[in-house]
Formats: sequence, C-alpha cells, structure tokens
Amino acid sequence: MPEPLESLFSTKEMSKVFSSEELVRSLLAFEAGLARAQARLGIIPDAASESIQAKCDVELFDVASLFSEAARSGTPVIPLIAKLNELVGDEAQKYVHWGATSQDAMDSAFMLQINAGLSLLADELEAVCERCAELAERHKRTVMAGRTLLQQAVPITFGLKAARWLSMVQRRSLSLHELRGRATAVQLGGAAGTLAALANRGASRAQAGQEDLGLAVIEKLAGELGLPAPDLPWHTERDRVAEIAAQLGVVAGAMAKIAGDIVLLAQTEVAEAFEASGPGKGSSSAMPQKRNPVDAVRAVAAARLAIGEVPVILSAMAQAHERGAGDWQAEWSAIPSLFRFTACSVEAVRLSLQGLTVDPERMVENLGRTQGQIMAESLTMALAADMGRPAAQRVVAEICRQAEMTGKPLREIARSDARVRDRLDEGQLDRALDPATYLGSTEALVERALEKRARP
Repeated sequence: MPEPLESLFSTKEMSKVFSSEELVRSLLAFEAGLARAQARLGIIPDAASESIQAKCDVELFDVASLFSEAARSGTPVIPLIAKLNELVGDEAQKYVHWGATSQDAMDSAFMLQINAGLSLLADELEAVCERCAELAERHKRTVMAGRTLLQQAVPITFGLKAARWLSMVQRRSLSLHELRGRATAVQLGGAAGTLAALANRGASRAQAGQEDLGLAVIEKLAGELGLPAPDLPWHTERDRVAEIAAQLGVVAGAMAKIAGDIVLLAQTEVAEAFEASGPGKGSSSAMPQKRNPVDAVRAVAAARLAIGEVPVILSAMAQAHERGAGDWQAEWSAIPSLFRFTACSVEAVRLSLQGLTVDPERMVENLGRTQGQIMAESLTMALAADMGRPAAQRVVAEICRQAEMTGKPLREIARSDARVRDRLDEGQLDRALDPATYLGSTEALVERALEKRARP
C-alpha cells in the first residue's frame, strides 16, 4: 500500500490492485497457471501441477520478507520461487517455474494488475461521462461567456462546455477498453525469449507434425490467466507497456483539462460554478470565507503526478538485447504510481462534477462585464453582409476602442456610428448584440455529443 501522504493521490481500489500483496498474488497466479497449462500438455505430471497450484496461495507467503529479499536478488520472483519450492515438497520441486524466467512471471503479473487497473479506470470514466451528459442536457441553453486566452471571446453555453468534456472522456474510455484487448498480453519466453527449455519436446512434436510445444504453452497459459497471447515473447520490446502508459497520461491530461476549467469557473471574479460544500470541505486554515474547489485541485495535482511517470516508462523502452538492465526494473515503480495517480485524477473529477453547482445568473452577469464587446464578432458578421468582412472588422475594432476609451456600452457607440446606422436598423442591431442569438450550432453540437453517448 502507498504511504499515507501518497494515498492522497490514489484511490482505495487502485491502491489495492497495485499493492505488494496483489503483485505476489498475481505472481502466484502465473506460476499456478503455468503449471496447469503444462500439465494439460503433458509436460509435467498432473500430481506436480496440483501440488504447485495448491501452494500458490498468497496467505502462505510473507510478502514483506519477499520484497526485503528482492533487494538482494534483484527481483521478488527469486525468493518467491524458493519459498514455493519449499512448500510443494521434493517430488514437485523440479517442475516449479518450468521453462520460465523471472521476467516472464513479473511481466505477466503486472499485466494482470494492468488489466484490472484499466477496468477500474474505464468504469470510473463512464461515471464521469454520465455526469457530463447530465450537465450538457440540463444546460444546453444556459448562455455564458466563451473564453480564449482567459479573455471573453464569444457566447457559448455551459451545456456545450460539458458536451466537449463528455466527448473527450468518452474517447478516453473507449481507448482503455481497446487497450485491454490489444496492448495487454501474457509473457512467456524463457531465458532469452526462445522457449529453449521446451526445445526437446517441441522438436519431437514438430517432427510429428504437431503444434510447437512452446507456442502451445503460451496459448494455454494465456487462456489460464485471461490475457491475450502475444505473437512472440516481448521481454525487451516494451511498446505494449509504453502505449498503456501514454494512454494513461492522456487520460490524466483530460482530467486536468476538466478540473482546470472548474477551478477557473470557481474563481471569485468569475464565480460561475462551485463544487458541493460540506463540513470541512474546501475551507481554508486562515480565511473563513474561502470555498476552495478541492476535488478539482486534487485532480490537477494527481494528473501532473501521473504525467510525470510517463517519461520514465517511455525512456525504459530502450532496453539492451534480450534483457534490460535497469530499464525494465524502473517500470516496477512507475507503472503502479501511474495507475494510482491517474485513478485519483479521474475519481476527483467525478467527485467535483457530482456536486457541481452552476450559476446561470452569474453567467449572464459576466456576459455584460464588457458592456457588449463580447458581441463584437457578431456585429462584424452582421455588417460584413453589406460591406465585406475586412471593412466590417475595421469598423467594429474602431467602435470597440471608442467604447473602451469612453466607458460607454458597445451598443451606444455603434448606434451613433453612421456606418452601422446606415446598414442595421434597431432590430437588427439588437439581434446582433444579443448573446442568445449568436450561438451558431451550439445546440446541435450538444445533441450530437448526447446522441453518441446514447449509442451502444
């Protein structure tokens, strides 16, 4: 389990999946699965397989001791196999870990954990999607300021903002489902990826026109563990792990985007959306008036931590020859941390959205802060129909400068300008300066996101 401070940036479920105990459980699942697969193919006796399986119980192992010894042996697999040999007795000892190498066990164990971790993340992302969809539907006509480079640009709706969140998160959820079937794989290659320990029996089968025994064991083992079988052993070809890491980094980045929006919307000067309040939640140790968006802040922090782990895993792809020296081992810390941090970012976004309060009145109030200048593009396009866009852009830019210098509303300056007055009557000018009339395809875009969400 992570340290208490580290637990602030994890979830209970993901911490359990990537706990030391769960790694040992997964290593033992590999050893038991290997024994079952080989017994079914006639490689080892059924009695030996049954004996090995019976002792592949995490309760029979001192997890802390295994990892203490791993510091000396270089991998927890070596002390685990030594203990398993001791437990199974003399007859079955020689068949423990038959034809495998330590990396086979470690990689397969991590893939079992990764598979479980991806499932947890996908489920949590679905919950985020659901909340985004609710917000998009409820607020598809709630007009607010769209902001570019942190300045008011043109009107949008809060529903469109939520719909964009929804579309992004749905893509991330789909990517994780695809990863489970494409990037995860069992590992079995033996000492240098040749399955040479099975060579003699494999050769005899090949001469008899039967399937190669080494490949047969991989297929059987994959079935036992519920993982896809790879085309070849992949000890130093780490593209699978790297792709998973990169995708988690993208998930974390997506969460940081949503959480960052919420943090900005909660600013005192904006005050358009707030997280749910509760006893002790969002308070300050010094300022009683504060209502901090703590879930969103936690999501941003966790996302940055997650993204920081990705380069470690990507850099570990450059592994030497048939077994990495330090590169593969770096994944042992980076992968669990990446999953924990990513899970935290997703959970924190879900919690932030879960109780999010949107203030439509404040959004309308903020639309008026520039005294109509947020409608400058709309006015430009209304004039462009007669004078062309370049000329209209110049006219409206001059009107905006006058409005800023005089402190008067854009409408007042525009109405007094002959170039506008000659082309737009009162009704046309009012429509050009009404935020609710300049939303383009906003509602259709929201509906498109919701319809895609509703599809199987």
